Order: sequence, then C-alpha cells, then structure tokens
Amino acid sequence: MHDYSRFTKRIAIKAPTTVIYELWATQTGLERWFLRSAPYTSADKAVRDQDEYATVNDTYEWRWHGWGDEAIERGTVLEANGVDRFKFSFGKAGNVTVSIKEQDGLAICELLQDNIPTDEETTWNFFIGCQTGWTFYLTNLKSILEGGIDLRNRDEKLGGVVNS
Repeated sequence: MHDYSRFTKRIAIKAPTTVIYELWATQTGLERWFLRSAPYTSADKAVRDQDEYATVNDTYEWRWHGWGDEAIERGTVLEANGVDRFKFSFGKAGNVTVSIKEQDGLAICELLQDNIPTDEETTWNFFIGCQTGWTFYLTNLKSILEGGIDLRNRDEKLGGVVNS
C-alpha cells in the first residue's frame, strides 16, 4: 500500500549549497523563484530584514504570483541550520524539509513533505496537488539559478496553469 502521508522530490542544481539555502531561508530568496511576498517574522514579532535568514520559531505569510491576496499560507520555521537544512510547517498540508547535499559536483536539493493528512479530500489536494506544485517550483529554482529565466505566471487573471 502506498504511503500518502509523505513524498520526496529531488533536483540537481549547478549552484553552491549556500546560495540554494539562502533562496529558501530569506524573504529576498523566496521571492526570487517561489513567491511574490514572503516575509519572515521572528518569535518576538519583529519582521526580519529581507536578506536575513529565518530561524527556528519564526513565522511566515506567503502569497503566490497568479493568486489574489486571499490566497495566503501561514506557517512556522521548525529547523534552520544556516547551511543545508530548512524545515517549516506548511499549513494543513503537513511539514516540508529541504536538505541540500553535494553529489558529483552538483547540489541535490531534496524536498520531503510529510505529516500530510490522509483522508480522501486532503490526499487529493495535498499529496497530489503539492507534488505538482513542488515539481514546478523546484524546476523554477533550477531555471533561475542556472539560466536566470523565471517561469512563474504573474497574471492573476490567468488561472488554472501549472506555473502559478
């Protein structure tokens, strides 16, 4: 039987581990390849500088290109080692752990989403939907770092496309 409570996605990227980590752990980084708005707030309620690394117990409010302001994801940073591992709660869809490892001159960015609820509705929305989303966004991360091309849809009126 398949385990619908978790999945892993991996992508090889020609970029230093430190650069990839920064693109996950800072507002500026996330907005470069993933989100249109991604501020982190420290545990003492101070909004972090856009280039400051998020740390454990920071919270976030994320908004995507191609979606209105009502589409917001809130969560908490659960792990942040400042080097190669970053974990956050992902709303009702469980937790996401990003690990970056070197292999044969490339960085392997591995994303594990786990603790996904397994009832019929959330299996479809989170297990399948999140895999589709992460596949695109990891591809966009690679595209940004290796070629500078941003593949995201930024048009809120153009819905139902894989790149928003």
